[in-house]
Amino acid sequence: MKRLFIFLKKLFTGKKNEKQAPDHSVLAKKPIPDPQPTTSSQKRQQRPPKKRWTLEKFPVEPEEGKTRFHDLDLPLSLMHGICDLKFKYCTDIQAKLLPHTLQGKDATAKAQTGTGKSATFIIAIIKSFLKNSLKNQKGKPRALILAPTRELVHQIEKDFNALAKYSHLRILAVYGGTGYNQQMTILREKAVDVIVATPGRLLDFINKKLVDLSRVETIVLDEADRMLDMGFIPDVRRLIYMTPHKDKRQTLFFSATFTDEVLRLAESWTKDAVRVEINPEQTTAQSIRQVIYLTTETDKFKNVYNLMVSENLQRVLLFVNRKDTAKYLASKLERYGQKCGILSGDVAQDKRFKVLNNFKNGRINFLVATDVAARGLHIDDISHVINYDLPIEPEHYIHRIGRTGRAGATGTSISFADEMSSFEIPKIEEVLGHKIECEYPSEELDRPLPKPKPIQKRSPNQSSGKKPPYKGKKKPYKAGPRHPRNKTNSKN
Repeated sequence: MKRLFIFLKKLFTGKKNEKQAPDHSVLAKKPIPDPQPTTSSQKRQQRPPKKRWTLEKFPVEPEEGKTRFHDLDLPLSLMHGICDLKFKYCTDIQAKLLPHTLQGKDATAKAQTGTGKSATFIIAIIKSFLKNSLKNQKGKPRALILAPTRELVHQIEKDFNALAKYSHLRILAVYGGTGYNQQMTILREKAVDVIVATPGRLLDFINKKLVDLSRVETIVLDEADRMLDMGFIPDVRRLIYMTPHKDKRQTLFFSATFTDEVLRLAESWTKDAVRVEINPEQTTAQSIRQVIYLTTETDKFKNVYNLMVSENLQRVLLFVNRKDTAKYLASKLERYGQKCGILSGDVAQDKRFKVLNNFKNGRINFLVATDVAARGLHIDDISHVINYDLPIEPEHYIHRIGRTGRAGATGTSISFADEMSSFEIPKIEEVLGHKIECEYPSEELDRPLPKPKPIQKRSPNQSSGKKPPYKGKKKPYKAGPRHPRNKTNSKN
């Protein structure tokens, strides 16, 4: 046994010495270390840093008589959003109002849609928030924007998101007709910097204690005259009294007209406000060609149809005064092979957005609308606005034709005045401050109409979605064997 242990000891000690002996061939080559897995922090460090955006990437040459956004000392993130939108020079209202509103002053402005007033108050809000950065709380917005229609609310939200793209501010659109649960969920779960709303839905959320207006720093009333016409002023007054006193907030008041009642509201809700007026003739006469055709009620559709076909119009907005007229005109145009949609108060909100998207995408060429679309409807490349009915309110004419000729583009407004509506022309000219060219329809517009498509009549069962009655022969009824359970039941 002793010899066995000695043998094993020599055997293992010999192997150990072999392992410890240096191998010069291995030492000649340096071993390559195994690659170690990189962590997520190391991966972030390896990424090349993003190049910071600078004003050098947005050169705008100074021009005499024009104000650049570069001259307003705006934050870099805000200028980046302005650059993406390709806004180089201020519009008239922006050049007159922004130097005051950027300093936190109250303002009362008379301006029509299409003049760039939305960007005026959005830029002022964004700069104020970036200058005084605060951690916001759920349901307590720092700014409130009130508008009369859902379309205008939706458009303001879109414009704000575009300008605040690099400013990390959140806006929520609150309006009726759709999205109730979605809006309520956002108010409960997320902090919102700005709320743009119609008064009714906002008051509903306030009653549910989802919104608290005690921390509002800036309040904007857009289209105040329209709110007055629609009966929103009592609700607006309630909302304003929920915000801090006018000494402790900035109030921006916009209206297309300055009636005595509008001016009283402006004076009661603002303090030492700067007053700016943009005359309607300055905003419409320069870029929009206006014509009125003197026709009759019976020939009006014929003139409109021939105008659309002869000039091959592709994107046209037709205004009427009544909801039933909108349905009549749209159905008649479809019978003559024209793709069109309807935008009126009877149309549900989700369907309105669908119709608007189809109109923007070119799926439909003509949009028949009541005055619900006269404000807040921003669609590019509308070549013609046709007033099938002249508006009863002269100011509505300005808002209607303002849907074309936007952002410096040219447009055409064509109106048709029949035996009754011709009396509205002097009132419209008085508001505009200049005469409108009036003429009779040409021979091209007086051509006889082609034959329309026949109306497909449906049976009452088809219109209700039921299957039509079976007109074939009925199979004779054959009595089958009775179930055993029935036999037992009959015995019992």
